Amino acid sequence: MAIDKKSLKKMFPHLYNELETGEVKVPINAVRKNPLEAEEAAMGVECECDEEELVPCTETPDKLRHFNPSTVDFIRRCDTEAQAEEIISYLQKKSEITKENAEQMRCQLKQKGVRSFGPKKEENHYFREGGIY
Repeated sequence: MAIDKKSLKKMFPHLYNELETGEVKVPINAVRKNPLEAEEAAMGVECECDEEELVPCTETPDKLRHFNPSTVDFIRRCDTEAQAEEIISYLQKKSEITKENAEQMRCQLKQKGVRSFGPKKEENHYFREGGIY
């Protein structure tokens, strides 16, 4: 993917300035071979890894780290069919779901209702799922 200087300057003005002037604001002075150790250091968490150990020392602390909600996840937050329809329309417009998939969901919504997609996900649902709340 090629990007011209004008677009780069507009999207990333500070990065563009650093590239042009050569003045680095955040120095990179170390490299970590263990990705979990690097992530924990960035988060300010002490890692109990052996310095020579190259395998992860702990499991990922939160199971939802790479979770990407689906259309159904969004619909399960809705209270009304109108809200669910709005979500379906928006995701179809953004091409995140196909027209066929959207029509199938609309049909299910009209025939069986919003709760046919699953029970309502209440406030702080993902915090409770992740063990944070």
